Amino acid sequence: MGNSLHNKIYLGRRASPWASKRAQLLIGLGLVAGLSALWLVLRT
Repeated sequence: MGNSLHNKIYLGRRASPWASKRAQLLIGLGLVAGLSALWLVLRT
């Protein structure tokens, strides 16, 4: 029990910056793609 709890905390601590960075990257890419698509639609 203590070992799994320690692993959970350790993995969560190690994965959380990666997860937030990846989420931010995906959100940023989604925003850029959405804005560029909207711009293309409005421009034509």
